[in-house]
Amino acid sequence: MTMTKVIKKYILVTKPGIILGNLVTAMGGFFLASKGRIDIVALLSTIIGISLVVASGCVFNNCIDRDMDRKMARTRNRILARGLMSPKAAVFYASLLGTVGIILLQISTNMLSVSIVLIGFAIYVVVYSLCLKRNSVYSTLIGSLAGTAPPLAGYCAVSNHFDMGAMILLSIFSLWQMPHCYAIAIYRFQDYTAAGIPILPVHQEMPATKRHIVCYIMAFMAATLMLTVGGYTGYIYLATVVVIGLSWLSMALAGFKKSDERIWAKKLFVFSILTIAVLSVMMATDFTVSDTSQMLLTSAH
Repeated sequence: MTMTKVIKKYILVTKPGIILGNLVTAMGGFFLASKGRIDIVALLSTIIGISLVVASGCVFNNCIDRDMDRKMARTRNRILARGLMSPKAAVFYASLLGTVGIILLQISTNMLSVSIVLIGFAIYVVVYSLCLKRNSVYSTLIGSLAGTAPPLAGYCAVSNHFDMGAMILLSIFSLWQMPHCYAIAIYRFQDYTAAGIPILPVHQEMPATKRHIVCYIMAFMAATLMLTVGGYTGYIYLATVVVIGLSWLSMALAGFKKSDERIWAKKLFVFSILTIAVLSVMMATDFTVSDTSQMLLTSAH
């Protein structure tokens, strides 16, 4: 095997798409707390450290799920499912990534940020992947908390406080995970059925899942508004999240009338990614006018 193929194999096993998504949300949290006063070194150290720990969790997940992955069309070509890397090598690689990531975060951030990343890692690898994914319909709900770790860690790397802003981010990103995951489960319904994963669309009838999706999107929309109500973001952010939230909700409601649920679910899933990306960008760029004005007034005096 050529060196290029070896490197590609070690990159692919970390799920680069998931790392990129978490990178965007981590930067959103960091910029939100920074309010325009960016420490580039701290930013780079934080997002690299978080990305390494996320990569570690993804490799462990691939190792744990390799038997199920072989049963699913979407995942059967993953590195460990195909036997292109030994579980022993994967565990060593994941441990190395996680260790380096945590050391970098410990040096460059604070214990609160490190603790959030470690808790997110434990939820994803131990609670979700090892314990609940194969056994409980509630695995998605518990696993959604792991997805909140990158934006929370990014935010707390700057603030060093678990304040109301952190609580709002926890609500936003955990609530977003639910319709996002349910949409992909409907789109890949046959895969999840074949693998025996008791996610909601497999465990209950489809109308019940659609109702859950609508309720979670509505709760997500309410949570996104709290950043402006709480004085963390401005009105451009507010207008943007209202428009994109209503669009996502409209797509979800349309699912009750669609005959081809698979196509509808795929569109809903893709739009969910757009939704969280836009939200992350907006909360990073539209920090509160009131805080900025207060800084200017303070400087003037």
